[in-house]
Amino acid sequence: MKLLLICAFLLSLTSRSDAMPQAGIDQKCKAGPVDLVFIIDSSRSVRPHEFETMRKFMINIIQTLNVGADATRVGVVQYSSQVQNVFSLKSFTKMEEMVKGINEIIPLAQGTMTGLAIKYAMNVAFSAEEGDRPRIPNVAVIVTDGRPQDRVAEVAAAAREKGIEIYAVGVARADMTSLRAMASPPLDDHVFLVESFDLIHQFGLQFQDKLCGMDLCLESDHGCEHICESSPGSYHCECLPGYRLNDDGKTCAAIDLCAEEKHDCEQICISSPGSYTCDCNAGYTLNEDKKTCKAIDLCAEEKHDCEQICISSPGSYTCDCRAGYTLNEDKKTCTMINYCSFGNHSCQHECVSVLNGYFCRCNEGYTLQEDGKTCQPDNLCNTVEHGCEFQCVSTPGSYYCICPEGQLLQEDGKSCGTCRSANIDLVLLIDGSKSVRPQNFELVKQFVNQVVDSLDVSAHGTRIGLVQYSSRVRTEFPLSLYQSAEDIKTAVMKVEYMEKGTMTGLALKHMVENSFSESEGARAANRNIPRVGLVFTDGRSQDDITEWAKKAKEAGITMYAVGVGKAVEDELREIASEPLEKHFFYTTDFTAINQIAENLKLNICAEESQGEIEVKDPCACESLVEFQQATMTSLEHLTQKHILQPQPQSAQLLHILLLAVAYIYLCYVDVGWY
Repeated sequence: MKLLLICAFLLSLTSRSDAMPQAGIDQKCKAGPVDLVFIIDSSRSVRPHEFETMRKFMINIIQTLNVGADATRVGVVQYSSQVQNVFSLKSFTKMEEMVKGINEIIPLAQGTMTGLAIKYAMNVAFSAEEGDRPRIPNVAVIVTDGRPQDRVAEVAAAAREKGIEIYAVGVARADMTSLRAMASPPLDDHVFLVESFDLIHQFGLQFQDKLCGMDLCLESDHGCEHICESSPGSYHCECLPGYRLNDDGKTCAAIDLCAEEKHDCEQICISSPGSYTCDCNAGYTLNEDKKTCKAIDLCAEEKHDCEQICISSPGSYTCDCRAGYTLNEDKKTCTMINYCSFGNHSCQHECVSVLNGYFCRCNEGYTLQEDGKTCQPDNLCNTVEHGCEFQCVSTPGSYYCICPEGQLLQEDGKSCGTCRSANIDLVLLIDGSKSVRPQNFELVKQFVNQVVDSLDVSAHGTRIGLVQYSSRVRTEFPLSLYQSAEDIKTAVMKVEYMEKGTMTGLALKHMVENSFSESEGARAANRNIPRVGLVFTDGRSQDDITEWAKKAKEAGITMYAVGVGKAVEDELREIASEPLEKHFFYTTDFTAINQIAENLKLNICAEESQGEIEVKDPCACESLVEFQQATMTSLEHLTQKHILQPQPQSAQLLHILLLAVAYIYLCYVDVGWY
């Protein structure tokens, strides 16, 4: 269709009256505007009278055109060994001005550099600076009489590629091969060769037919599948973007860049005509570059419903269970393996299944023996040599030893002693996660106070700090805040339950970096006051504990780990110091933690004895009171033994009394109380 717009530029060429009528000003092509440039050969082989014929040829063509700024624009370029712009597309808007410009051309009369002239027309004559308009057809008419002295094929192809339609008119000695190399297809419509300049006017009618003839795309059955593109007296088929013309010159085939492997998709290429998009296999998602793919990790994105372990695969997952558990039929939840159901436990009374094993339990009134399987009747205090130094207490099927107030049961479980002779800095980390539950949290606070009762709390004695943790960490009180056991116990009972998660690793980090700092009340390391940390938890940590459990021990902190219920033994063992049997405690029920507190007293006292002993003034008031209390306890203990076992104790009683009198006398002399 675009060339229908240019049919006006060659409506009729000059012709003799017996060949065709002389075109008048009013016999113009009824077509739209065109940008037309004549490229005329003015080499020395063109004789003066021949050049005049060519001049008249151009004028006759222009007279058939509807010229103007918004209609057809005309430019003229002449060439020989060099190129000269006679006038550009923007120079004139009136026909009279164009005719005058053509009549004033002075031939160059040198060589024949046709390729140079085509290049000039492409880069300069058909430029916006010289008046070329966008979306207006560009037409070049080359008139030459000889063989070019430079290469024309490549530059003519570039001009055609740029959208310039080229007509090649050869006269006399013109080279047909060169004409065909310059002209646009179809060549039959764009190449003309005549014997002399005198005969050039004979092609006026032929130009008129070609450029102003009917639109074959509209008036014929062209057979183009997509687009029919008209040219004067002809047409050709083109395809829509993304398609290429088949060999039949009419039908179109989609350009499949995927099939031609002209893409950079990592997994799947989806073709569209002349283009493509990338996609990914099932289980993968397209990255931001729209080319590469990454696996969809539903486990990492927490888009799963596994109770314990999620095992990811691209776009999917499977569930698994920790050691000691088995996957249920729903393939999501887990049930602890019932080792008792295997039938090989050999428990005399009852088998109780626990994580990664089982234990035997006796019926009420019986006590499990050391073999862990058989049971023995209760009230053993009356039937066995229990060896308790102070008092034996019977329990169903067993017994245990207790000590008088102010003393603690020693490691042998029978003898009594005290651990109030030295000092420690003790920080307790208690689990306040939602799995503990409010009623059990109250038991935890009682557990803490039970430990506090066994220690000599004072500014110069044992210092105690408390930290609660869940999804975050909160210091309930630092080592420096309270200086008496009663104040600490009162503060402990006022601690509010945090709930939420279990970030044990974060709590250990807080303890190492903050709780044992001198700013929070820890005494200087060079004083060799033992630093003791106690972690109480009921579940698996939601963060990593390895790094800060190790750093706590490297910092010289003796670590105790107490676990209840669903606490993970492996984590507790990693937290606890060596030997594990003295620093690691576990029970399945919160109601049993009071017994753990009793065992902790022994071990913490053992740690305490390594510390700096505070040397007190024996004659100070508090020393006298302590001595008096110790003396009275010893007397009472001996009296009880005397009552229970009536034997002569007079010598021992007398010895104690004499020591007491001597101690008081010396103190009185020392301070001048006489």
